[in-house]
Amino acid sequence: MALDYRKCAEEIVSHIGGRENIVQAAHCATRLRLVIKDNGKVDKKALENVDGVKGMFENNGQLQLIIGTGTVNKVYAEFLSVTGMTEATKDDVKAAAAAGQPIWKRILKAIGDVFVPILPAIVASGLMMGFVEAMGKVYPEFASTSWYDFLDMVANTAFAYLPVIVAISAARVFGGNTFLGAVIGLAMIHANLVNAWVVGTLETIPAWNFSILNFVVSVQKVGYQGHVIPVIIAVWMMCSIEKWLHKHTPEMIDLFVVPFTTVLVTTFLTFTIIGPIFSQLETWVLAGAKILVKNPFGSAIMGAIYPWTVVMGLHHMYNVIEAGMLAEVGLNTWMPIASAANFAQFGACLAVGFKARANRTKVVAIPSSISAALGITEPAIFGINLRFFKPIVAGMIGGTVGAFYGAFSGIGAKAYGVTGIPGYLTIAQPVQYSILLAISGGIAFVLAWIMWHEDEPEAEAAPAPKASEPEKVMEFGTVITSSAGEIAQCTAGKVIPYTEIPDPTFAAGTLGQGVGIVPDDEFVFAPIDGEISSVAESKHAIGISGENDMEVLIHVGVDTVEMKGDGFEDFVKEGDKVKKGQKIMKFDREKIKKAGHPDTVVLLLTNSDDYEGVKFGADV
Repeated sequence: MALDYRKCAEEIVSHIGGRENIVQAAHCATRLRLVIKDNGKVDKKALENVDGVKGMFENNGQLQLIIGTGTVNKVYAEFLSVTGMTEATKDDVKAAAAAGQPIWKRILKAIGDVFVPILPAIVASGLMMGFVEAMGKVYPEFASTSWYDFLDMVANTAFAYLPVIVAISAARVFGGNTFLGAVIGLAMIHANLVNAWVVGTLETIPAWNFSILNFVVSVQKVGYQGHVIPVIIAVWMMCSIEKWLHKHTPEMIDLFVVPFTTVLVTTFLTFTIIGPIFSQLETWVLAGAKILVKNPFGSAIMGAIYPWTVVMGLHHMYNVIEAGMLAEVGLNTWMPIASAANFAQFGACLAVGFKARANRTKVVAIPSSISAALGITEPAIFGINLRFFKPIVAGMIGGTVGAFYGAFSGIGAKAYGVTGIPGYLTIAQPVQYSILLAISGGIAFVLAWIMWHEDEPEAEAAPAPKASEPEKVMEFGTVITSSAGEIAQCTAGKVIPYTEIPDPTFAAGTLGQGVGIVPDDEFVFAPIDGEISSVAESKHAIGISGENDMEVLIHVGVDTVEMKGDGFEDFVKEGDKVKKGQKIMKFDREKIKKAGHPDTVVLLLTNSDDYEGVKFGADV
């Protein structure tokens, strides 16, 4: 009997809360993709029973209903007719799903997306800077050698030109021309500008005086060395201007009008609006910091907010305060505050490095924490703590307590410019300083360990395998390839084409192309790196979202949903991050056979229609 497309669409709409509960809708070759306002209004059980819906899962903020090739487009057409919505693309749906997140999550995600690609550069530079500075303090004669000068130059390169690196990465994130982004970053640290790290030592700062409609706008010629937020804002503005111009400029003149106008408008707005705002912010922070550090409670506040001034690139200005303290009383009591804040970020980052199971997190967290211990916190803050958020909160608490102790005990330094472990070379009270580092770093470590879970912010980390079960590592080969990447075999056994799976839905490729595996083991392993997008209530099926939006389904047995979870044990849950080869499920082959079901393990790329060059089984 032919499917009633109109009825199918009407039932779907009714079971997802009606038109008012739908943000966006699109479809691919097999699935209807929906972004829902309130998931609490979705009747999932009723959706699964809608004639025409062959399956459903949630992934990256989307509700995806599997309908099938050649059918989904017809249901989608009726869906649009029923709801009165206009046609959208998969990218529209993804954008709508992302827009549905809280603003603070979107901001943190944007910052994370900007910094993740450039982490190797800033982590390497941070470590080198810490070691070079420490060696120069321990061996003063080394600081006057050419080797020191050369290593210092190499170590400082990423930070000296950080605005350029950030601008290029931000342009990619915000969808602009990366080379125009580079121009904006270079303009913000141009040689004609006063270096931001020394501006506080100057009595007068050169300025431009722009005459605009009988008004004179004075703009200081100050660079943005060490700054991050104003660079990201400037490039976001650049990308917005560029996109608007591309839409409204005739193609004949687009090539020279759009780049010229984009760069000119962006740089002018950056130096006349963004620059003055942050310049005033720096003034307020410095004035407030001078007042706060006069007592232990104020110092505690500065210990808490110090990492956020690093995020804004304002921390270099504190050298003015330190130099003033040394000139007035011969003791730098600001240094212990900065050390407490920095060492707390070290402790929080180290906790993430020790606790994380994902290797990609460990390889960033461990070296970044070492850099922070040596006084260079940018890798730890941008690469780990701010990205996962709870670690930076843990660091703020540790910094608060440590800074309070430092001010209360009267710790001070005889110089400035170093914190953390190298700070021992300048500190006047090494024992109290050791206690300060232990307090700030220790509290931050413990709190980050308790507060942070690997799959933040959506869910907690997957439980570790039981002690009675030997840890297994998957060593199987690739069984599915496509333009999106490779998918490995998920359990031991004989691989068969999906067309030979003893189930008409799987064999027809309705749920995507892949393979079946006749198992000779009872463990299932993650075939890709990714995030668990779904876990069946009956524990027999797991969905994984991987790179390039790959959507993988692992279904153990045929019709095993009828077993209602008996004989299955999952080691993961929805939202968990998994690594390729990680054990994710155990199943009882004997129970499956006694229940009268084939035990074939189904491994599918459910959105195989989205990619080119899909190969599986013997063709790989």
